[in-house]
Amino acid sequence: MNSLSASEKGTLFEPKKVKFIQLIFVDINGVPKGMEVPIGRYDEAIEDGIAFDGSSIPGFEGIEDSDLIFKADPSAYAEIPWEGISRVYGYIYKGRKPYPADPRGVLRGALEELEKAGFRAYIGPEPEFYLFKKNGSWELQIPDSGGYFDLVTLDRARELKREIALHMPALGLVPEVLHHEVGKAQHEIDFRYDEALRTADNIVSFKYIVKAISEMHGLYATFMPKPLYGFPGNGMHLHISLWKDGENAFIGDEGLSETALYFVGGILAHAKALTAVTNPTVNSYKRLVPGYEAPVYISWGYRNRSALIRVPAFWGNGARIEYRCPDPSANPYLAFAAILMAGLDGIRRKIEPDAYVEENVYEMGDSKRKSLGIDTLPESLGEALEELKKDGVVREALGGAYRNFIAYKEREWEGYLEYLGAKGLPEDTKKVTEWELERYFHV
Repeated sequence: MNSLSASEKGTLFEPKKVKFIQLIFVDINGVPKGMEVPIGRYDEAIEDGIAFDGSSIPGFEGIEDSDLIFKADPSAYAEIPWEGISRVYGYIYKGRKPYPADPRGVLRGALEELEKAGFRAYIGPEPEFYLFKKNGSWELQIPDSGGYFDLVTLDRARELKREIALHMPALGLVPEVLHHEVGKAQHEIDFRYDEALRTADNIVSFKYIVKAISEMHGLYATFMPKPLYGFPGNGMHLHISLWKDGENAFIGDEGLSETALYFVGGILAHAKALTAVTNPTVNSYKRLVPGYEAPVYISWGYRNRSALIRVPAFWGNGARIEYRCPDPSANPYLAFAAILMAGLDGIRRKIEPDAYVEENVYEMGDSKRKSLGIDTLPESLGEALEELKKDGVVREALGGAYRNFIAYKEREWEGYLEYLGAKGLPEDTKKVTEWELERYFHV
């Protein structure tokens, strides 16, 4: 990644002498975990690694996983000037071998597979979040009544967003656009695209910054897919392109290249299984409902914002696709690995993308959607997990994390069903329950 200029780094804080470093990895849910060590152990963390007990980490739960080693990736080092510490992402090992359930390691393996085919992946995310007043209960209080792109009178969080943006460059993120989203108290701050591994790191860093700065202002920030029933959900649209020999492989003579179309075909072919990874919570499927901008139908188009995959207008080297169903509760490492391997499968098998449409899919009748070959995404986490079990490409993309992921998520789904039974609620309820708020509000 290119180094940041002095102006990009910002001037909010005078750097403090770094005495400790956070060694960060993520659990199966994409939640950052780690430990702090004195900065004097940084070289040791790079060369030999730092041992830790992983048996209580979500998704690393086997007794056989108790003795693990964290090895720092020096390319992912940054200093946090307002805290006087530094942080580094890294990989997990078991003995001398990579730990197969390490999400960052899973993505590294997928990117190596992509490179064998001659490609490098670049991804730009659009994670959305809500801000709520702190009140000590699950009665969520909205601090502003702004709407889409409101600037002044309705958006009480504009100063907070600016402060977040000024903090971002310290952790390697370059902010590009700040704006109010459709929902009251819903916001988005877009940052510059990068290579897939760096972007996954940046998503973890971004969520940390947003939550930390919001907390300083007495607010809770949540990336929960659907915190409020009847309000727009939080999505994380992904802008994806593949590059080969220094050139954007998605650029065609007119629109997208064959490579890009096959990549789209692969994602559409594996879309149902992918949702288990890109939308991995019970609450994710409260967002994926008709009536909002979240896609429900497996289709694609050049200008169509109701489609699962949209091709934004582009010029120069900007050819890319926008994958619209992922949400910010996804583990970015696992989600990127699954998406890229699904797309690569499309390239290898030359899968032509079906279900091309430029009309509003939500306004079509069932018979017309059927005639166009437009299928639907899973309607629940349980249904998505069943689709994942049947899809060898997506399972293989998750590598050694698949077994842990499916076991953890099946327990999650079963726990939700037990809660619904105890409350006398139907399985297909779209209401946001307290069970979900307790489990996902802080993702």
